[in-house]
This record gives sequence, C-alpha cells and structure tokens, in this order.
Amino acid sequence: MSAIYVCSLARLPETAMATKAKSLLTLLSPGGVVAERPPSIAADRHLVINVSDIVTPTEGHTHPQAGHIADLLAFFAAWDRVDPLLIHCYAGVSRSTAAAYIAVCALAPDRDESEVARSLRAASPSATPNASLVALADSALGRAGRMSAAITAIGRGEDCFEGAPFRLDLDAPTA
Repeated sequence: MSAIYVCSLARLPETAMATKAKSLLTLLSPGGVVAERPPSIAADRHLVINVSDIVTPTEGHTHPQAGHIADLLAFFAAWDRVDPLLIHCYAGVSRSTAAAYIAVCALAPDRDESEVARSLRAASPSATPNASLVALADSALGRAGRMSAAITAIGRGEDCFEGAPFRLDLDAPTA
C-alpha cells in the first residue's frame, strides 16, 4: 500500500527515519530552509516549494499559484509509490495536509474527494488544508469544485501549534 506521511519541520528528521521515506516534499515560506535533508532522501527526490501559508494574496507573501500545483503534480507523478512519500511544512497543519490531499486526489483519480477528505480528518484531527492550494489543484485536476467542497465539509481542524505526524494511504480503506 502506497503511503504518504505528513509532519512538521521540527519533526522531519525523526519522521523521515521512522518512515524510511525516499521522496520528500518541502512547503515553506520563501526564506524558510531545511537545515539538513534527511540522509535517506536523494537530492533529486526532494522538491522544495516556496509558498506562504495564506489563502488571500497579501503583500510581502508568496500566494499559491498554478505553477506551484504543476510542480507538485509532476513530483507526485514521478513518485515510485513503493517507498513512502514524506510531505512537510512548518507546522504540519495546512500546506502539507493540502499537498497530501492533492497527492491522493491526483494519483487515485477514482477515489471520491469527500472520502479522501474524511480519511485525512481521521488521520489528523488538526489538518486544515490550505484552501488556495486545494482550489488550484481542484481546477488543474478537473474536479469541478469537489475537492474544495470536500475540504470545506470537514472544516477547520483542532487548534494546535504543531500537528502530529500522520499517514495517509493512497489506496482507499477496505471495509
């Protein structure tokens, strides 16, 4: 079963080690850096997207753009789906959970958007996917607003400073 893991920047080293991930997606504000890429991640399997965690354009910040989504989708398409994929942002709550949701919707196009959103909520009570990233992906994937509606339906996650690491499976859960 293909696994996607999500964590915060602070939990990156231990989560990479525990999951044995071989692909890494970093979503940090411009100027944010990963002090050291985990040793299990090759440079060509680490994508860094510099985007601010905002939903409306704000001066001095980098608002999510269609180009960010194109880069995400290409990275996800190149993932071997054998070794785990690890996604992180600063807190492991918004940008990274949006990216995990987008990955599942992109790579498992037959999965219902609402079911994926409910799986995300079950895996992470604090997940609050960035609505701008989701809306852009919704459009790029031709999901006709269903991805955004599903994220709206699960609502804002529990308040926290940092989300706990979690796993989201690419395949639908079996009954």
